[in-house]
Amino acid sequence: MKDNEKNSKKRGLIAVIIVLCLVIVCAAGYLVMRYLGVIETKEDLLDTVPESLASDRNGGTIPPEKQDLTMPSLPPATEAPTTATVPTTTNPPTVIHEDEPVDFEGLMAINDDVYSWIYVPDTNISYPVAQSMLDDNFYLDHDVYKDYSFPGAIYSQSMNSRDYLDRVTVLYGHNMNNGSMFANLHYFSDDSFFNTHRYFFVYTKDRTLTYEVVSAFDYDNKHILNSYNFDDDKVFSEWLEFSKNPRSVYCNVNQDVSLDLNSKMLVLSTCMNGGDGRFLVQGVLVNDERTQ
Repeated sequence: MKDNEKNSKKRGLIAVIIVLCLVIVCAAGYLVMRYLGVIETKEDLLDTVPESLASDRNGGTIPPEKQDLTMPSLPPATEAPTTATVPTTTNPPTVIHEDEPVDFEGLMAINDDVYSWIYVPDTNISYPVAQSMLDDNFYLDHDVYKDYSFPGAIYSQSMNSRDYLDRVTVLYGHNMNNGSMFANLHYFSDDSFFNTHRYFFVYTKDRTLTYEVVSAFDYDNKHILNSYNFDDDKVFSEWLEFSKNPRSVYCNVNQDVSLDLNSKMLVLSTCMNGGDGRFLVQGVLVNDERTQ
């Protein structure tokens, strides 16, 4: 009898252990899939872009409750070629579009946290930029409609002003496995792409800002704005020097660009493709054009 009880308890314990192992394996698999971004549907990702871009980018439609946000078409977002057959840009255009490309009144009517638009030619990066005054990391996992969304949105933090006049402004975006958000920043790690794509653009309600790419490189996890007082000329000078000479094994640098204490830097920050740290693409403001 005692042997039967012992065997019964042993079988029960083994069953419990098996169930726990299955739960752990399933939970781990789910977390890995979330990290890779593969469980997000196209409908979820469409929530992060206006209707006029959604059909080109994802081949789908905006949910009906969000179709009141319509935007004029921007240049189509395309994947960068894997070879050197990419368009060469030698001079920054002073006028990119004939008409104002972004309906900021429509955007701000839906979410007044949206204050600009980032566009990087020959990539999928053409997104509104938001900044929450209540939670610096709100848009880490919320879209521009303030709905929960694993890809989040492109955003800045409250340490930066919204006018891009700080010495250093940082924009954050996820490195999504499907190429959305800031994943295509990694194109700049390719020599040929870096050398033929020297400019990216930011639109605000009344300005078009042109940035010349300075460098692209792997960086550590240090929070830039919390770690450096850029109001200090010495600190800012050291950052400019670092921007032209990053201490990184993998980096591309535009040695032709000039930087000084009047420079306005824009840092585009995303996760590295592997390991800890960030991948940064830095640009310097070279043209600030009034559109109104």
